[in-house]
Amino acid sequence: MNAKPTPEPARRLELLRLMVLARHLDDRMSKLYAQGQIAGSVFTGRGQEAFSGAGGMCLRPPAPGKPGDIYGPLIRDLAGRLAFGEQPLEVVRTGLGKRTGLHRGREGNIHRGDLDRNVIPMISHLGAMVSVVSGWLIARRLRGVNGGELSIGMTSIGDGGMATGAFHEGLNLAAVEKLPLVLLVANNQLSYSTFNDRSFACKDLYDRAIGYGVTGHRCDGTDADDCLATITDAVARARRGEGPQMVVATLLRLAGHGQHDDAKYVPQELKSRFGDCIQLYERTLKIQGVATDAAIAAIWDECRAKVDDALAHVQGEPDPDPAQETWQAFHEKSFQEKRSSSASNSLPAVRP
Repeated sequence: MNAKPTPEPARRLELLRLMVLARHLDDRMSKLYAQGQIAGSVFTGRGQEAFSGAGGMCLRPPAPGKPGDIYGPLIRDLAGRLAFGEQPLEVVRTGLGKRTGLHRGREGNIHRGDLDRNVIPMISHLGAMVSVVSGWLIARRLRGVNGGELSIGMTSIGDGGMATGAFHEGLNLAAVEKLPLVLLVANNQLSYSTFNDRSFACKDLYDRAIGYGVTGHRCDGTDADDCLATITDAVARARRGEGPQMVVATLLRLAGHGQHDDAKYVPQELKSRFGDCIQLYERTLKIQGVATDAAIAAIWDECRAKVDDALAHVQGEPDPDPAQETWQAFHEKSFQEKRSSSASNSLPAVRP
């Protein structure tokens, strides 16, 4: 097997920055949850920042005359969201339920999305996003929309979510139709609190690719360079029309399922097998002379300041006022405005 190419230094530093920013945001949202400022729960991507961030970096956002790629992130994909253009302000606004947020305080913090930018609001029922992204890709094919390039769709799933019927139906559809779908599978060893040996019997989830008739790839999810090189290759194959690509990363979820879960069921033996992808990447970049201690410290300071600024700004913004809200899912004026402004996109991009 040929060795995977090492990404360019600039891309490596950008990936580290995205990973650190995602970690800062996750930590801040967790703290706000502990302080009672966030309803519901908070789900972090701790330990999965390299895999998610690398995926988002390989996507092309929509631009004038080009529809761009489609992204269907899941609960641990904050790094990928940031790579695809989401801003810390949007994360904090939705988390705090502000009227200025993408969903005007009406939706839980993990379900945010923006159809104008091809980010699909997450569906909690695992496996469902595969069908939604595949459906959007089919819609583009039927409408002849490609903007001069083959745009792709990307979504994520975990090892537990691969057992759902929706996942099977969606991936089977993508395989039969040879859709340009890139599926990121994060085998984080746990389906909530159920371990791999009780979730699947095959040796490696990578082995399932051949059964679906899709191209399989695998990488070390704690190695950011391996993640970026592997996903870059998978995306390039999808753009060339080679059909669905499934990338399986082996890693460990470094926190509970959500902030409501202390993860005491995870044995120390399992924890000792997996490192923190951020710490490992920092060490690699320093050893290889790509970054110094000072440069890495500056990245942490920059990201901390961005999160602090976002929180300070959002805390002064208004909460939703039920008396002033238009409660229809879509109201006519907004619908017409969105349709007229989204002529370069493949689907009407509408939200309340």
